[in-house]
Amino acid sequence: MSRPYPALLVVALLMEGGVPSAGDTGVVTAPALNAPLEDAGILVPLPLPSTPPEDAGVAAAPAIVAEGIRWPDDVRPLATLDGPAVLAAHAALQRVLTRVPKAYAGTCAYSAKAMEVIVGQEEGLYFVRINRRVDKCGRMAPGAVTALDWFELYAVSPDGRILARYPYFP
Repeated sequence: MSRPYPALLVVALLMEGGVPSAGDTGVVTAPALNAPLEDAGILVPLPLPSTPPEDAGVAAAPAIVAEGIRWPDDVRPLATLDGPAVLAAHAALQRVLTRVPKAYAGTCAYSAKAMEVIVGQEEGLYFVRINRRVDKCGRMAPGAVTALDWFELYAVSPDGRILARYPYFP
């Protein structure tokens, strides 16, 4: 059995002139903002807008703040990766960070902030290249040495196991 609501909507549209006649100009007038709608004898009041629109554009929704974080309406994606690619990138980045000498462990130049991760896939394996980007740490200390060709490359399985490191030492 069909629900009567679509039929009531069609009847209401026909009663209010929803279908243009041959002599109709095609201009449809909208009801006032606070006028109730009649739907099969039931009065449904329309809500009044809290503030009138200034330029007939779309009003901006209020920002959502939860747990002290302002959540954006649209998130600009940096990249779209499948789950195994994320596991591979994480495993390789963790391996690089554990290989940092203890003397440099607390510096920005050898932290995750200064690392750039590039993930590729070939023949069922993920190849993860990690570039050190000291420029992401802000202003360089005077006399700091930066290796321009510093990178590490790893072959990683889809489940996040590092299979091999490219035989290159930066």
